[in-house]
Amino acid sequence: MRFLTAIVVDGNNTGIEVPDEVMSALGTARRYAVSVKVAGYSYRSSVAPYKGRNMISLSAAHRSAAGVSGGDTVEVEVELDTSPREVIVPAILAAALQAAPREKAAFDALSYTNRNRIATSVDSAKSDETRARRLEAALEELGKLGS
Repeated sequence: MRFLTAIVVDGNNTGIEVPDEVMSALGTARRYAVSVKVAGYSYRSSVAPYKGRNMISLSAAHRSAAGVSGGDTVEVEVELDTSPREVIVPAILAAALQAAPREKAAFDALSYTNRNRIATSVDSAKSDETRARRLEAALEELGKLGS
C-alpha cells in the first residue's frame, strides 16, 4: 500500500504516520510488523500506536540512508512483513548465555525487540571494557527476569 505523507518530528522521535485507511487494509490489530519503503530505501519496522496516531519509527540511520529529513513529504510503501525476525547474537553474548541456562531461557523468552536491544547493546560497544560492562548488565537484567 502506498501513501504520501510528511515525516513527523515529535521531540526526539521521528516517524511516519500511517493513515487510517492503510491500517484498515492491514487488518484489525493495533500493531503490525511491516516492510517499509521510503524514497527507494527499504527497512523492516512495526506500525504501533504512539500518542493517538499509528506510527512507524524512522531512525536517524534510516533517514540518512533514505536521504530524507523530518518535515519532508515522501511517498511511503508499506507491506505486512511475515518473514521471521532473527536476532544476530554476538559471540560473547552467545557464550555467556550458554554458560548461564536461566539467563538464556529468559533471553529466549523475550520479544524480538528486546532480544535485539540486548544483542545490539553488547555488539555496538566500541571498547572491550564497555562491551564487558554491557554484557554484565544484560546478564543481570536477564537473571532478574529468569527468577
